[in-house]
Amino acid sequence: MKYDVIIIEKVEYELLKRIVSMAHYYKDSTYRASIEKLKNELELAKIVSEKNMPKDVVRFNSKVEIATPFSVNKTYQIVTPDQSNIKENKVSILAPMGLALFGYAEGDEVEWEFPTGKNSIKIIGVEQIPKEIKI
Repeated sequence: MKYDVIIIEKVEYELLKRIVSMAHYYKDSTYRASIEKLKNELELAKIVSEKNMPKDVVRFNSKVEIATPFSVNKTYQIVTPDQSNIKENKVSILAPMGLALFGYAEGDEVEWEFPTGKNSIKIIGVEQIPKEIKI
């Protein structure tokens, strides 16, 4: 792991805590397990201001190019649940993929539990798409 812990911008951290607190309504066990893992990582996360946020860390609205053992490289944008649209490769922060990537950096390899089982994801590239986040 590039930065030893996940890194989250202060405003996004507050929004993420709010989203995660409402996530107990999910019936799917994979989603609940992913959310639990993220909750644990949030306890250890480094919270930083916008000006100190590294450009290569996955955050809200980031476009992330990934490689997995079971597919070719693919790019997804990590978005809030209301903006999720898999046809446009926009993945909700609450989807297992969004939860797995958030706060990690380019070059990191992440192991996560998906509906298909435990898999490894390599973050190839991160592009920041500026957009104001409202909490």
